[in-house]
Amino acid sequence: MKYSLVFDLDGTLVDTAPDLMSAHNYVMKKYGYEEKPLESIRHLAGRGAAAMLIQSIDSNGDLIKKTPIDSETHKEMTNDFINYYRKNISGHSTIRKNVISLLEWCKKTEIICAVCTNKREDLAIKLLKEINLYKYFDFIAGADTFEYRKPDPRHLTNILDILGIEKKNTIMLGDSETDANTARAAEVYFVLIKDGYTEQKLSDIHHDHLINDFEVVKQIASKYLNIS
Repeated sequence: MKYSLVFDLDGTLVDTAPDLMSAHNYVMKKYGYEEKPLESIRHLAGRGAAAMLIQSIDSNGDLIKKTPIDSETHKEMTNDFINYYRKNISGHSTIRKNVISLLEWCKKTEIICAVCTNKREDLAIKLLKEINLYKYFDFIAGADTFEYRKPDPRHLTNILDILGIEKKNTIMLGDSETDANTARAAEVYFVLIKDGYTEQKLSDIHHDHLINDFEVVKQIASKYLNIS
């Protein structure tokens, strides 16, 4: 019988906010918008480049309505963001506490690991390679891997179908309501990570378990997946 852990990437496996915010401020400065400190927009780090830029610009009111950004400019800003980020993807990003310990344990216990992220697939792979986590994963699904992305549950269930793993033998781990809603719709057990990229209260986000240290996941997985 095969078992799996499926991880979100930004804010879950890796604190990518510093490098994403560096790209954000580069683009904002280039196009004449306000640069912002990390903490004021950290919650946007897992939204994707296009959404992050719009939500950041419009965070103080109806700026977009008053001074609309045409689609071509928004596309240029997004492309500039991605190009800058690609070149500086891992300069200040850090792996979350005991992630490597958990992934090593999964290798030893033959638990299959996958990534389900709304980051573009090529960027997700590049990041994981640069921080030496790529070797632990059997499948990586980004925002453009399929025709759908989180919170569409098919982003998750298609991974399981490809790997040949039943939902009841899977645990999903993520830091946001997007991950939670994906797991809930897919009917997959969900572990919520504290201190991720969300504005919602953790109590308002669906979860079966709440953690701040990945070492605990070994116990959760052993119990829920009946792994000795």
